[in-house]
Amino acid sequence: MLKAFVVDDEAPARDELIYLLKKTGQVELAGEAGSVKEALAKLKETEADIVFVDMMLTNEHGIDLVKEISRYPQHPAVVFATAYDEYAVKAFELNAADYILKPFEEKRVAQTVAKVKKMLEGDRPAVPKNPGKLAVTTDERIVIIPVEKLLYAESVDGRTVIATDDKKYTITESLVNVEKKLPSTSIARVHRAYLVNLDGIVEIRPWFHSTYNLIMRDGAKIPVSRTYKHVLKQFIRI
Repeated sequence: MLKAFVVDDEAPARDELIYLLKKTGQVELAGEAGSVKEALAKLKETEADIVFVDMMLTNEHGIDLVKEISRYPQHPAVVFATAYDEYAVKAFELNAADYILKPFEEKRVAQTVAKVKKMLEGDRPAVPKNPGKLAVTTDERIVIIPVEKLLYAESVDGRTVIATDDKKYTITESLVNVEKKLPSTSIARVHRAYLVNLDGIVEIRPWFHSTYNLIMRDGAKIPVSRTYKHVLKQFIRI
């Protein structure tokens, strides 16, 4: 299933496109927004395969959004969904996957979904076994962090702060992308805003409403939400 994010300042237009996307049976909604600012904030915390964006938003331009998300290390495919056909050339200069016009037609939307799905499947290489290291870009350099030194990662104001035994790194990459880079390791999500290294926990303290606080080996206190409590129980058997 493709995870789609829809950006349009008109709610009826968003609803119509979301309905047609879901009707294909190949798409699930990752989120929606009515402005560039709202979209950028949500996309940093959302895993999306494809973004459908209107060209003209209220006092904003969809192209500005596309330029921003194209800077992400792993950015979603983009489809412009708009009433303005004169921007088609500009859209493809920005490597848009497709360009569909309002009013939306069910058959045309289905064709776009099929096209993007085929494109993404062809671009996905075999995923190698995780080497036990995390590469992050900070201060215009790439830092390699061994997983055993990583204590936790926290989402702060749209950025991610990675804490190690001896240093903290602030990166523009989302917490979702950091999590995707660390499969089959001791790193687990315990809260919407936190990943932790289960091997770095030195104490578990019960908290309100059947939740917990984790005390890491550097003394940091990390909350465990009820949503992710089962993850902690599975790994540590509490």
